Amino acid sequence: MEEINTEWLPHLSNEIVADAHGYLLDAYAVALEGWRRGLTLRWHVKDSEKFKEMTTWFVDNPGQLFSLSSKDKTHYFFRTRGDLVSNEAVRIGKDKDETKQALLKAEVSVPEGKRFQPDSTIDSMLNYANGIGYPVVIKPTDGSFGRGVITNITSSGELEHSLAYIKNTYNYTDIIIERYIPGNEYRVYVVEDKVVGAVHRIPANVQGDGVHSIKALIELKNEERSLNPRLISCPIQINQELVDFIGRHNFTLETVPANGEQVFLNDKSNISIGGDPVDVLDDLPEGIKRSAVQAVKAVDGLPHCAVDLIIDSSQKAVIIELNPTAQIGALLYPLKGQARDIPSALINYYFPETADQQLHKRQAYFDFHDMLDPLQSRDASVTTVTPAPTEKLYMKSYIVSGEVQEIGYHRGLRKHAFERYLHGFVMNLEDGNIEVVVAGTDPDMVDDFKHALWEDEERAKVLEVKEQPYTEPIKVGFEIKTDLKTQIEDLKRYKQELEQLDYAIKKAEVKNRKYHRSLSWKAAKPIRVLGSLFKNNKQR
Repeated sequence: MEEINTEWLPHLSNEIVADAHGYLLDAYAVALEGWRRGLTLRWHVKDSEKFKEMTTWFVDNPGQLFSLSSKDKTHYFFRTRGDLVSNEAVRIGKDKDETKQALLKAEVSVPEGKRFQPDSTIDSMLNYANGIGYPVVIKPTDGSFGRGVITNITSSGELEHSLAYIKNTYNYTDIIIERYIPGNEYRVYVVEDKVVGAVHRIPANVQGDGVHSIKALIELKNEERSLNPRLISCPIQINQELVDFIGRHNFTLETVPANGEQVFLNDKSNISIGGDPVDVLDDLPEGIKRSAVQAVKAVDGLPHCAVDLIIDSSQKAVIIELNPTAQIGALLYPLKGQARDIPSALINYYFPETADQQLHKRQAYFDFHDMLDPLQSRDASVTTVTPAPTEKLYMKSYIVSGEVQEIGYHRGLRKHAFERYLHGFVMNLEDGNIEVVVAGTDPDMVDDFKHALWEDEERAKVLEVKEQPYTEPIKVGFEIKTDLKTQIEDLKRYKQELEQLDYAIKKAEVKNRKYHRSLSWKAAKPIRVLGSLFKNNKQR
């Protein structure tokens, strides 16, 4: 495996975003940035408040809709899209043909192409492709994640086969045929007049070591991707499309590539299907950046957006797509290179007055799942996150030895922490000791907590307390972290209780069905009917 050189943002470490993957990662990262600056953060269910008016999709489960408020204003967000991005801009961005027309009107370079609606004939499509010349690309007008996109089609026979494939596989009949532009593909993120992030999107690939087969190299690379907060949710999938692609290049899954040989597994650069994001912001030519900004400005009501583009053989940008509700995980967690703080740029745009309130943002974060639980259970339509500590946090770690692993003792420590307005956690260690971490804005309270460790003589016998500094990010609140053994035991107990509940429900259903089939139930039917009529007359 090749050496990976990556610099992620320390205030968005793997631990902090562990509960947020996929689209949840985008929403959580932007929301966390605003919350850390002292803005009031609320999470919403579908169609609550201003979200009744905003275009959204796939939001039945909470975690993608949130609002941020200062004393003077509130802004609403769907993933990375804020409410200053208009619904019309979102509609245009979702329709590849309308995007192309808007870009052409603004004299932005796009691939030559044409839309073919469901009533178009195969002959008309073949004639058009023959007219612009091969190779060509076909793509659905409203597709995403690379589904239905087939590139570098080199003949009319191959085009006809590809059209049948996307119709039968994805049911896409409204498509675009356009000229294939060879070159490297990039995702560039623009906020107003500035490019704030850019990655080179490389199609899924493996690099040979002279030992492992392509299949084994894919497994190794997926292990590597699983360590990346963005790429963990998009491993390279071994499917028939992959097998067919490498087969056209005389490879099989059992082929052992030579040491250093790069084998591409697909010709699509989408990160969601195994592509590699490599940061290139500092190396991207200024002309390319200007083209990306110009593309965003081509659509009214679009102050920030991701731009997908190809740099062609003449080193000019050809714009492929605009993404008003784009995923930013690849820019935050590139496979190689430096991470770019897109959430900071977005919050600077919506709340410019908070731009200088970032000094301590690395120190605190909140429990994502705790905030979503009331929404998931439908107990609430909105939840508000406990305000972030905006002043400097003083933090200490205490290693406590003795008979100290009793859960009651830990709960008592949590009570002491709350009384002192401290955050932190207590965690059992394998050697029988515990680690207690506390953090707060008052250094005296942090120091005073040490006395609490000795006070509960009924539930703990403390022999020694070792004090040391703590510099890792801290979750607001106070968490009692059990060891793995206890978690497994709790999981088994919950599973048993659930099985018992399911059994009781099934037993009650059987009993109910038997009762409704019984002679006594049938015999009592006239009485129930008369009772119902009497009740209705009485209500009138």
